[in-house]
Amino acid sequence: MFRAFCFSRCVHPWCDDHHCIGGGYCSCGSLRSAGTLSRFRDPLPVPREKKPFYRSRGKSYYSLTMSQFRQSLHSELPETAVWGFDGTYPGPTIRVKEGELVFVQWNNALPEHHLLPVDHTVHGAGTGVPVVRTVTHVHGASVHPDSDGYPEAWFTKNFEQTGPFFTRKIYRYENRQQPCTLWYHDHALGITRLNVYAGLAGFYLIEPGSKDRRFNLPSGEYDIPLLIQDRSFNVDGSLYYTAQKGSPVEGPETTVVDMFFGDTNLVNGKVWPYLEVKPRKYRFRLLNGANSRVYTLYLDTGQPMYQIATDSGYREKPALLRNLTLAPAERAEVIVDFANMEGSQVVLRNSAPAPFPAGPLPDESTGTVMAFRVKGDPGGIDHFSIPEELNKVPPVSINDVCRTRYLTLDSAADRFGRDLMLLNKLTWDDPVTELPVLGTSEIWFFINLTGHTHPIHLHLVDFQITGRRAIDTEWFKEKGELKYTGPTQPADREEEGWKDTVRANPGEVTGVKARFVPFSGLFVWHCHILEHEDYEMMRPFIVIRPEENP
Repeated sequence: MFRAFCFSRCVHPWCDDHHCIGGGYCSCGSLRSAGTLSRFRDPLPVPREKKPFYRSRGKSYYSLTMSQFRQSLHSELPETAVWGFDGTYPGPTIRVKEGELVFVQWNNALPEHHLLPVDHTVHGAGTGVPVVRTVTHVHGASVHPDSDGYPEAWFTKNFEQTGPFFTRKIYRYENRQQPCTLWYHDHALGITRLNVYAGLAGFYLIEPGSKDRRFNLPSGEYDIPLLIQDRSFNVDGSLYYTAQKGSPVEGPETTVVDMFFGDTNLVNGKVWPYLEVKPRKYRFRLLNGANSRVYTLYLDTGQPMYQIATDSGYREKPALLRNLTLAPAERAEVIVDFANMEGSQVVLRNSAPAPFPAGPLPDESTGTVMAFRVKGDPGGIDHFSIPEELNKVPPVSINDVCRTRYLTLDSAADRFGRDLMLLNKLTWDDPVTELPVLGTSEIWFFINLTGHTHPIHLHLVDFQITGRRAIDTEWFKEKGELKYTGPTQPADREEEGWKDTVRANPGEVTGVKARFVPFSGLFVWHCHILEHEDYEMMRPFIVIRPEENP
């Protein structure tokens, strides 16, 4: 079914031997991907849209169920056991209107045993809790705390067991945000990396209300969400996720790893798919749903992508980009015009190092994402446009900032000698130290003292990037003082506008300004490298009411 082949690097981060000993095995003893799979063999699946089971007077009601099933991720692989929502990976797309009140029941019908190896030394994943537990977070949604998918608000099959912060079976989403591309994914403490890797993710799209201008953007069949992830496979088609067997440290056989990079790229749950397009404009909603991999995306024809939206809504004006970088959880909406390209094949490629920004460059496998095949029939006149203006994005001002926080991103080692990433040198269980006041604005500066980029996500709020500035990290570690080594740099072009996730680069201070509205209560902020978030690089914060402010 496929040719024997060994990829250029072992998936184990500690393995320095990058050679095969045959049969798909590395000399360190791990089983790598079974073989080289054909590129652009399978058509791109487009997730179906979920219909509410009831809708009335501006309120909609949904029910989605998580389960295990088998699905073809490449036609040259046996079907793969995955987890998903309503029997699909990715889950169905939830498309709602701006201001529409939406109720969702997230149901767990998963088996008792996990698809992937669980490390019980990770916080929240000890032997005293069920191995399989879930809680769904709509990433980027502005919601009340009890609908946010708090990591300890998990539940098991049929709600038989629940975590200490479990509050409701029905989640409420007000959708008081501007139109944007959000996504939903699992957020259970200590096993998020495993649950998302198994397949628990899908799109949540907020569309303009009836009073909003539509800008004549591509819509319908020309508006396509693209969930990009990396995966590795065993010879039987099953998902491979390293258990770090044979680790040089003394400790558990199954253990958390610092980062995980698969050796194939999937789009909407299919390895290196193709999409037949017409010679006209398309809108693509790009989402990096990988555990750890950063993607720098470009089209091999050199043609531009016109970015119209960031994580949290429309840009002020479209940006003509030849490439754009998305860290895990970041999104971008782009328009690509395939006019006058009949008969061409356009390949979406990736040039980002892994780890980012100073790791090895991608090989042919990880540097390939998907292909667009341009057919001859335009399907009628293309009436869609690329608007000159989209949204009013106010310039970043510090006049209304009531507090500035300096927060470090730190690298340490645990009792087994494993990498341990921390926020402000604190663990998940340490007392809450960030207490913004409801209705106020703050600037958070992330001081990255580690060797690679961390995508930092704040729940509840959208923010704007105030800039980045290089520092002398050794000086800071020794004296605790910021010694800048260059001027402040503005946000990258693809980051201009509203965001909920920001790349904090090594050796830099990255600033974001957020207004903490509209809800008070308990939320979290964390690195969205899922292996980091699972192992202590996540902290709670509490939005307090003005009367609670000391």
